[in-house]
Amino acid sequence: MVSTIEDEEYFEDPPKRRGLTFDTDLLREPLRALPVRQSLVLSEHDTVTEAMRVMQHEHRGCVIVTDDGTPHSKLMGIFTERDVLFRIVDQGRNPATLPLAEVMTHDPEVLPEKSTIAHALNKMSLGGFRHIPVVDEDHRPAFVVSVRDIVGFLVEAFPREVFNLPAEDSPTAKAREGA
Repeated sequence: MVSTIEDEEYFEDPPKRRGLTFDTDLLREPLRALPVRQSLVLSEHDTVTEAMRVMQHEHRGCVIVTDDGTPHSKLMGIFTERDVLFRIVDQGRNPATLPLAEVMTHDPEVLPEKSTIAHALNKMSLGGFRHIPVVDEDHRPAFVVSVRDIVGFLVEAFPREVFNLPAEDSPTAKAREGA
């Protein structure tokens, strides 16, 4: 067998990383340390159009669904932007008459209130989620953790490293439309 350059590269030492430091204590922080907002809660009987209007008005990517539309009831499901794309638009369904119960994710993955940021990142990474409902002991929605919440928390923890980038490394922010 003839040895190739790719074979030899496999046995070389991995490239050395720059001296990056990260405070792992940040990952052990409870979810309540994140800058979360109160959940948007709707009933499973509300329509997709109502959910989309609330999400758009509040600039959120999801709503929590309970049987009576209050946070005092048990979590039934979650309805996200992805549901709009894959379960409604892609299927040619009418959002004005479509109840959330037909297109939401029933019994979504959740985290207990006492979870850490590391638990949220793990669940988001493994499941491909951008939003995770956090529930109390009675499975009632407490709040939702989003990737955006975690990124905001990390930016706040490392402002010098994020905000003091050279101009060529940080392009001008663009409008959110279509992003």
